[in-house]
Amino acid sequence: MRAICLASLAALAVPALPAAAERIVSAEEFSQMVTGKTLHFDRGGAPFGSEQYFEDKRVIWAFEGGGECQRGIWFENRTGQICFVYDTDPAPQCWDFLEADDGRFHARLDGADPVEDLVTRNVTREPLDCPLPDLGV
Repeated sequence: MRAICLASLAALAVPALPAAAERIVSAEEFSQMVTGKTLHFDRGGAPFGSEQYFEDKRVIWAFEGGGECQRGIWFENRTGQICFVYDTDPAPQCWDFLEADDGRFHARLDGADPVEDLVTRNVTREPLDCPLPDLGV
């Protein structure tokens, strides 16, 4: 009984840690991971959206099920997060990209609960079906 009580007290004294194998990837690692690829994300176990990454840090985002494609760029902020700015919204959205034990990557919006993470479902080299906007021709 005493051993159980001591073990319980020891467990309370240890601060909560992220999942055992979650590791935040650096901007350099992120670039190597995504450049020239399209990542397909799930949220809560359901398909959520996809993002295509280009050589010059340009991106195209498309929500699952269609809708307008959003063009933007990504960059690293001062704290090492990966931030995105899209043509439709000039406010940066900053994320931590975490590598998990199972090889998948999680994207966690700054300040969001981990249950809201975007989780890579698939990584391909196939471009998104996003025609260029009307060029006035």
